[in-house]
Amino acid sequence: MAAHAHHHHEPEGVALTQAAQATLEKAGEQWTTMRASVFDALAAFSKPASAYDIAEAVSTLQGRRVAANTVYRILDLFVGANLARKVESANAYVANAHPDCLHDCIFLVCDSCGQTTHLDDDRVTNGVRDAATAAGFSPIRPVIEVRGRCGECEAA
Repeated sequence: MAAHAHHHHEPEGVALTQAAQATLEKAGEQWTTMRASVFDALAAFSKPASAYDIAEAVSTLQGRRVAANTVYRILDLFVGANLARKVESANAYVANAHPDCLHDCIFLVCDSCGQTTHLDDDRVTNGVRDAATAAGFSPIRPVIEVRGRCGECEAA
């Protein structure tokens, strides 16, 4: 596996929620009860979650139905504010474990179990940005996903 260009302390639980809240508020947005519920539900998933998965989890916790379109709007806000990342090929989302750091990322997506690993490798993503720029394209948000089999599934 390629060496990471930089490393992060990755907060979990309450610390991750606090980091997400601080990042969203720094972006000029409010941290509402619903946004907190959606973020906490998203962060609780061990694999990428769809808006429907998240809506179901929030609905169960709140004891009332929460519509998927509400969750989609919040997830769009979260992606824009760097609180979540979208795994495009799965139309699913993961909580960003370091929302205060802006960078591109690479997802390794296991076709067998669905586990998704997030890598930071600025050498690779900068290379993609440079290639796009050389082709006369202005890259905004490269999405790099590698499909295959994780080590656990490969060993099984």
